[in-house]
Amino acid sequence: MSGEAVENSKSPIIDRRYNCRNPVNFLERSLSSFVNAMERALYAEELAQANGLLQCLDPRIKVVGILALVIAVAMAHKLWVIGAVFACAVLLAVSSRIPLASLARRAWLPVLLFTGIIALPAPLVVPGREVWRLPWLAWPITAQGLTSAGYLVTRVEAAATLSLLLILSTPWSHVLKALRVFRMPVVLVVILGMAYRYIFLLLASAHAMLESRRSRLVGKLEGPERRRLAAASVGVLISRTLQLSGDVYDAMLARGFRGEVHVLDDFRTTPLDWIMLAVLAALAAAAFYGGR
Repeated sequence: MSGEAVENSKSPIIDRRYNCRNPVNFLERSLSSFVNAMERALYAEELAQANGLLQCLDPRIKVVGILALVIAVAMAHKLWVIGAVFACAVLLAVSSRIPLASLARRAWLPVLLFTGIIALPAPLVVPGREVWRLPWLAWPITAQGLTSAGYLVTRVEAAATLSLLLILSTPWSHVLKALRVFRMPVVLVVILGMAYRYIFLLLASAHAMLESRRSRLVGKLEGPERRRLAAASVGVLISRTLQLSGDVYDAMLARGFRGEVHVLDDFRTTPLDWIMLAVLAALAAAAFYGGR
């Protein structure tokens, strides 16, 4: 299944049972958000199995190459260098069959909004050459402030795009194994891996609980009743989560878990991996020296 087909497809659960665009109450909104979260995760898994350039590479090569590009972007002091790395990230997305619309929704627009709010005061507070004044307020806008805001937004956009490419083109378990190869502490790897799995168990448990509650509702709940239901649901969910964590840990110990994580898939490098590693390393080095 192509990335565009997965992205544009609508879940029959959402279409027939939960109106995501017009949720009528707390339960409807909660159920819609749970289903949407699981669909986004499934969409990422589908993209990781696509027949694209990044999907064909060894995860260790991807981690090293993309990390080098992120570091080069963070240290660049020229906007055109950051823009060139961002353009390379877009080319990687296209060659990996990752829809640009998905990158826009997941990274470009949220990052632009978040960093834009943070960088908004910079043109007004950073001293420098005045280029314009705000009407009515007469506040000066400086060229140095605009440059500082531009650096912040473009750096975060490029770094977020590169990081999202790694996540969308690589199964999460392979990312963790690649990090373990580079001597990341095993405790951190286990925490990340278990947290990822627990999120889905938590979503499934919450979905089943709210679905059961919804099937027993007749009519519309009043405000105090909805708040009481929300508080009770959170309490029950926390209790179930604590019990489940203990059961899962006991099961892991019974099956031989001693602190190390093992993934059945073995990583094998090919000539394409070494070629791409050389290309990514050359791009990172060029961005580092060109951005000084």
